Amino acid sequence: MNLESQAARYGSGKSVRRVEDDNLLTGAGIFADDVANPGEARLCFLRSPYPHARISALDVAAARALPGVIAIITGADLVAAGVRPLPQSADFRRPDGAPTAAPPQHALAVGTVRFVGEAVAAVIAETAAQARDALEAIMVDYEPLPMVADVDDAVAAGAPLVWPQAAGNLAVELRHGDAAATAAAFARAAHRVRLELVNQRVIPCPVEPRATLASYDPASGRITLRVSCQTPTGLRDDLCNTVLGIPPDKVRVLVGDVGGGFGMKTALYAEDVVAAWAARAFGRPLKWCADRTEEFLAASHGRDLHSTAELALDANGRVLALRVASRANLGAYATPAGVVIQLLIGPWVSTSIYDIQTIDIAIQGVLTNTAPTGPYRGAGRPEAIYTIERLFDAAARQTGIDPVELRRRNMIRPEQMPYKNPMQKTYDSGKFESVMNQALLLAGWTEFAAREADARRRGKLRGRGIATFVEWTGADVFTERVTVTVEPGAGDDGVIEIFSATQGMGQGLATTFAQLAVDVFDVPIERIRILQGDTDRGQGFGSAGSRSLFVGGSAVRVASERTIEAAQQLAAAELEAAEGDLEYRGGTFHIAGTDRAIGLFELARRQPDRRILLDSTSSVADATWPNGCHICEVEIDPDTGAVDVAGYWSVNDVGRVVNPMIVVGQLEGGAVQGMGQALCEAFVYDRETGQALSASFQDYAIPHADMIRHFEMTMDESTPCLNNAMGVKGVGELGTIGATPAVVNAVLDALARSGLGARVDALQMPFTSERVWRALHG
Repeated sequence: MNLESQAARYGSGKSVRRVEDDNLLTGAGIFADDVANPGEARLCFLRSPYPHARISALDVAAARALPGVIAIITGADLVAAGVRPLPQSADFRRPDGAPTAAPPQHALAVGTVRFVGEAVAAVIAETAAQARDALEAIMVDYEPLPMVADVDDAVAAGAPLVWPQAAGNLAVELRHGDAAATAAAFARAAHRVRLELVNQRVIPCPVEPRATLASYDPASGRITLRVSCQTPTGLRDDLCNTVLGIPPDKVRVLVGDVGGGFGMKTALYAEDVVAAWAARAFGRPLKWCADRTEEFLAASHGRDLHSTAELALDANGRVLALRVASRANLGAYATPAGVVIQLLIGPWVSTSIYDIQTIDIAIQGVLTNTAPTGPYRGAGRPEAIYTIERLFDAAARQTGIDPVELRRRNMIRPEQMPYKNPMQKTYDSGKFESVMNQALLLAGWTEFAAREADARRRGKLRGRGIATFVEWTGADVFTERVTVTVEPGAGDDGVIEIFSATQGMGQGLATTFAQLAVDVFDVPIERIRILQGDTDRGQGFGSAGSRSLFVGGSAVRVASERTIEAAQQLAAAELEAAEGDLEYRGGTFHIAGTDRAIGLFELARRQPDRRILLDSTSSVADATWPNGCHICEVEIDPDTGAVDVAGYWSVNDVGRVVNPMIVVGQLEGGAVQGMGQALCEAFVYDRETGQALSASFQDYAIPHADMIRHFEMTMDESTPCLNNAMGVKGVGELGTIGATPAVVNAVLDALARSGLGARVDALQMPFTSERVWRALHG
């Protein structure tokens, strides 16, 4: 065994087949709903059919008397038991300096319901069928109240109030930049571009709906939750510290396989609270599994940002200033993530890769009678990048400057690095023009005229779109803890068990982390076992904000190196040699120049505990700034308005790549989700009734693989990140961020070439066939 045979075969830079996939493909994965606790009862929720109503009466007597019913829980019951509301934003202010104004979100509604799907009562029964029967027997008298579902309607004069203390439905507001300097720049500008833009509401749609299992051990006084979650420690701490008021060590959170998260599974939900409290209160293990309608109505939604965006340019096309006024639809409750995503995280990348130092960005967080919004793949960055990229294409149409040339004139240059943007965020590295040049070549940008002519001969309209952009990753949490345990097996074999508080949800972390460990331990990848999802084993932030590899992976690498260092001391004592005389290769410590050696697993066997255990905490310096250039070409059937993605190419600066196959998969999957927002996805509430009009897959269209004819994703590894020793950058959300503006700009380009010209700048996503047909035919 040597370095070439192990690290070279299975280590970083190799497209190692995912170690997770055998279990997942053979049905041996363990998702939350696959687990059953002995004596388990089922939990179901009664949900509001009204967007805004007062609960005047709630009669559970008939339901409680039905067969199999163990208990019925109301909001009043939880309040009487001391259960507090879920976390809500408290870090931001209203214009008058007052704190965020929003109603408390109880796990079960207390007195008033504020969106369709809000939980009103819970039933515990022996079976799910008995629980559902009992739900139908609960009698609720609702007094409907005036409601508002649209964010623009909510800020109009005289709009119904979601919460009386939030005048004008304004929960919070934040302004960035220099308004006076921006106004002066617009006053002297040769060109001014103004767009009204809507980032419509979308929903994450993971293949696995949420599920929660709760049990209580009276001997220890501990609650155990098994959930489908991206951030186990955060869920535990919010449940204990904010809601139940118990020490965090009284709750253990377990997470197995997770069938997709996309940000939706980062928060503590009402159902988790009820399950945890009820398991303790009634002494029965409980299980709740969301059906798909519950996920549409009651899980967090994404985006929903309406913006007035403006760009000021001089006569040569240099941008002088950016001005954006946005209204973010927070839904009925101001969740911490829902607020910070739109008021802070999005603005961090508002100027993207462009050298723009003068900004005026104002964001209002607005309450409506809709489900609360929260993280969805990209979380604020897709909205900001969509805005600036739409502005650049509109400016190109207005000024007559080629859209590529306009971008080139405004890009931050490599010699400006490190570059501090107007939001005081520092890009450590980036060669944005080089990435764009590579993408133009990859996409055959200069040969587009021939492809357009061919499309016209076939009766189709062809257009091309480009998006050049940067994204921030890390969630501003840069420390992770990792434990490493070297366990001997039979003979010279053994297992190196590595626990990380990051959380896999389909992105291949077990494979990537194992490759990083192989780099250090130089043993077969089969000897590495990656464990996650147990707050008793370790705590950490979890997986969100594309931080898993550059923070969590860096921590795995550091912990592995520290384990070898500790083991070298043990080996020196075992071999009665100086540490400096030892060499480590192929899983064995050798005394240089001799044939004396001891294997790592044999060394572990000789320890008093028959193992080597190391607990490591490490940090990276700062965020990473992956970037890319995405190019899309579409063809439109003018008779039907149907949009066909004819080709999609991208070059992505993701720093050093650990597993190219996994990175390309992340880029492609992310891009398809971005295309979904561009072309087909929209969660719609009726403006008059507040009812959800797209609360099933019959009415909500998600993207599918045959939407794209040609897909080509490539990586540029020439610019490693300087903020972590491995040089890696986050990648999980990059594709989503680039795809939406690239596809939209391509559709608008095709329509503009067909004769619509600058009128296309008034069009909004999603570009369904009906919407495109109406644009073409007036």
